[in-house]
Amino acid sequence: MTLKDALLCAGFSLALPIGQTMFKAAALYNARLTGPLPLRLISNGPLIGAFAWYGLTALFWFYILTRVPLSLAYAFSIVGSGLVPLVAWLVFKEPLGWRFAAGYALMLLGFLVIMQGQARA
Repeated sequence: MTLKDALLCAGFSLALPIGQTMFKAAALYNARLTGPLPLRLISNGPLIGAFAWYGLTALFWFYILTRVPLSLAYAFSIVGSGLVPLVAWLVFKEPLGWRFAAGYALMLLGFLVIMQGQARA
């Protein structure tokens, strides 16, 4: 894996929690809207932005997969998914416990094992 490929994968890892944060913000915004659900959905600017973000990140993922094997790129996406609860805690003050820390430490350990194996290959 080249440095460019690693940076692309890391960028995608950061894009995942951003998208989830956008969807949570859209859900909170939607709760303040009134009227029929279809009208609320089409008038929910944060939701439209979240869908646009996901469209862009899907294209970004597609580009990454033209350069990096899925088995390796996906390890980065797991790290990004693991960041979602941390961002939820920071932005929305959602509770986190020691189990999250332990689980994320295991995920990071697995990621390091994969990257170490890749470095030797």
